[in-house]
Amino acid sequence: MTRHIVAEASEIPPGGRKIVEAAGRSIGVFNLGGEFFALRNRCPHQGGPLCEGKTFGLIAAEVPGAIEYSRPGEILTCAWHGWEFDIRTGRSWCAPDRLRVRRYEVSVEPGDTLTPDEDGAV
Repeated sequence: MTRHIVAEASEIPPGGRKIVEAAGRSIGVFNLGGEFFALRNRCPHQGGPLCEGKTFGLIAAEVPGAIEYSRPGEILTCAWHGWEFDIRTGRSWCAPDRLRVRRYEVSVEPGDTLTPDEDGAV
């Protein structure tokens, strides 16, 4: 698989994102507490700009009044119609076995500067 250098890690702070172009595709790169994840910036519902949507966590209550908030910033909502996806897996929050958005492998490698590869891609 072709690799693309899309950003320096410092450009995407924890809780942040950067939308980049790679191989003609728009991709959102997310930093979740120092771990990086990349999703195609296209909602499978109607092709909306998924990675431009809001992020949030999960709220659960096993008994009335005992509210627990978890996974802050890990659920992504499509900007157009509110479809929800897990940033870590790309799976739909409501139908994880049926719907998902394309995920891409991300690696962070040491280096001081971005340099082009043999094909000239940066």
